[in-house]
Amino acid sequence: MSNAPVIRSDAPGSFPWGVFHERHPELVRRVLDTLPYGPAQRAAVERLLAESTTGVLTPPTADGPGAAQWREWGEGLWGRPWSEAPFLWAESYFYHRLLKATGYFGPGAWQGVDPFAPFKDAELAGAAVDDELAALDELDGLPQPRRADALLRSALWGNRADLSFQLTAESGGGPAEAELLADDSVLLWAELERAAGGRVCLIADNAGRELLPDLVLIDHLLSSGLAAEVDLYVKPQPYFVSDATTADALATLDRLRTAPSPVAGAVGDRLWRAMGSGALTVRTHPFFCAPLPYHDLPANLRSQLAGAALTVLKGDLNYRRLVGDRHWPPTTPFQAAVGHFPSPVAALRTLKSDVVVGLDPTTVARLDATGTPWRTSGRHAVIQVDTQR
Repeated sequence: MSNAPVIRSDAPGSFPWGVFHERHPELVRRVLDTLPYGPAQRAAVERLLAESTTGVLTPPTADGPGAAQWREWGEGLWGRPWSEAPFLWAESYFYHRLLKATGYFGPGAWQGVDPFAPFKDAELAGAAVDDELAALDELDGLPQPRRADALLRSALWGNRADLSFQLTAESGGGPAEAELLADDSVLLWAELERAAGGRVCLIADNAGRELLPDLVLIDHLLSSGLAAEVDLYVKPQPYFVSDATTADALATLDRLRTAPSPVAGAVGDRLWRAMGSGALTVRTHPFFCAPLPYHDLPANLRSQLAGAALTVLKGDLNYRRLVGDRHWPPTTPFQAAVGHFPSPVAALRTLKSDVVVGLDPTTVARLDATGTPWRTSGRHAVIQVDTQR
C-alpha cells in the first residue's frame, strides 16, 4: 500500500491548524480557569501555548517522565516549527507537555491531578446522562437483534460526546443530520457469533458519556455469551482532554450502578461482578499515549491483542492511529489500511478529523459537492470491520 502524505498543521485555515490555534488556546483558558494552579504552573502552561503556536519544538528536560523516549521519538524534529511535525505526533506531544506544565508528573502537590477531571466529572454528573441511562429501560423490551443494534449504534454515536471536540465545534446536529457513511454492522455481529465465547478487546476513547454506552455494550457481549471475556483498554494517564483512564472507567461504572434506572443499575452491578471474576479486565499500556500509529505496536501489546476474537477501536484518535494519520484517498479500502493489525478489527468512529478510508466514490463525490467540512463536523460516522487474518 503506497504511502499518502502525512497530515500536518502547517496550512492556515486547515482543521489541524485550527486545533493548535483555536482549540488549544480555548483548552488552556478553561484548564487555568477551572483549577487554581499557582504562578509556576500557569506560566509553564502559557509558555507551552506560545511555543506550540509560534515557536519551535524543544525536547523534554532530562528529568521529565519518558524524556529519553520522547527525545528518540522526536529525532529530526527538535528545533523545527511545531507545524512541520506530523499532526498526530505534535498533538500527542502537546498533551504530554501540558501534563508536565501542570505538575501532573510531579514531584509536588499537583502530582497525579488530572487537569481535565473537572470537565469529565461535570459531564458525567450532568442531566443528559440521566436521560441517556433512563433510555435503557425502553430498550430492555426490544427483541434481541434490535436491542443489540441499538446498543452498537449508541456506542458509535456516543463518540460525539468528545470534550475536546466540543471546545470549538458548533452545536451538534440532531439525528436527522447524522449519517452513517459505511456500515459493516452485519459483518461485526457475524464475526462475534462465529467466534462466540472468545475474548473481545475494546480500546476505549473518551470517558463519561461515550464510555457509558461502551460499558453497556460490553455487558451485552458478556450477558449474551458472544464474549466470555472482555479486555477494556484505557489510557495510562490523562490524554486529549476526555480520554478515559482507569479512574474514569471506575467513575463511569459507579454512575451506572447508582443510576435511578433499574436497567442501568443492573448493568452496572453485572459489570462490577464481571470485574471481580475476571470476565471484564481493565488494562492499559504506555503505547496508548505514544505519538505512533498502531502499525508500530510493541511486541507485548501486539501479542495481547493477537489472541482476540475481535478488537473494537472506539473514536477518532484510535482510527487515526489504526489507518495512519495521512491524506489517504477516502476510497482506499479499509482492509488495505488495517491489514497490519494483529486481530480481526472493528472501528466505531464519528468523523472529527481529516483522515478517512473505506468510502465508496459516489458517497465521497456527494459529500464533497456540499462544500461543508463533512470530514471534521462530527455529523458523519463509520462502522468498519476487517476479519481477514
